[in-house]
Amino acid sequence: MLKRLLILGGTGEASALVRILPPGVEATLSLAGRTSAPKAEPVPMRVGGFGGAEGLAAWIAANRITHVIDATHPFAARMGANAAEACARTGTPLLAIRRPAWDPVPGDRWEEVATMEAAATALGPVPRRVFLTVGRQEIGAFAGAPRHTYVVRAVESVSLDVPHLTTIAARGPFAEADEAAFLRDQSIEVLVSKNSGGPATYGKIAAARDLGVRVIMVARPPKPDVPSVTDVSGALVWLATP
Repeated sequence: MLKRLLILGGTGEASALVRILPPGVEATLSLAGRTSAPKAEPVPMRVGGFGGAEGLAAWIAANRITHVIDATHPFAARMGANAAEACARTGTPLLAIRRPAWDPVPGDRWEEVATMEAAATALGPVPRRVFLTVGRQEIGAFAGAPRHTYVVRAVESVSLDVPHLTTIAARGPFAEADEAAFLRDQSIEVLVSKNSGGPATYGKIAAARDLGVRVIMVARPPKPDVPSVTDVSGALVWLATP
């Protein structure tokens, strides 16, 4: 029987999954729309929100979706909650791909905090040159710490009311050596990062460790208790289950 799959994406895992889907699976990839020109994928795509859990449930029903895979970013807490509620309402099987978080290793200078506001506070009273790798939606939290100089690297320009903010246009992923060169060239004293996990963006963490750069690591938000796997291989096994 044909499986009609909705993939909630925006991550490398989602992009990898759509390229190796087994026969008998017809997929749609959903993106939040935070990037104006997302890269092309080999399956139909929809861009933008659903209108909460109720809207997502209606979309699942209207499109006769038989399976849902939540492959959103580890910090997409609202989408994860909406997916769990919508699938419960419609009786649709749901699987989450949740990559393992990073753990500090010897040599790391981490300070772990729970929120972006806590990260801004943790920067301290002394002006620092700070590399923010937290996503455009979160940068506004640092407007309350205007004494620091901020560097942001993004695909698109960032226009926010944050003093002393410099945006550098670039698209990843970035190798560890390139990250080390960037930290040196920009005279970065503190790196602020979400604990995204996975290898794609770990280069900056390894580079910070090698250079002795302090890292303020924002912990992941809680996610719903749903069936989950750590990688795309696990998702393929789930899809193959009758």
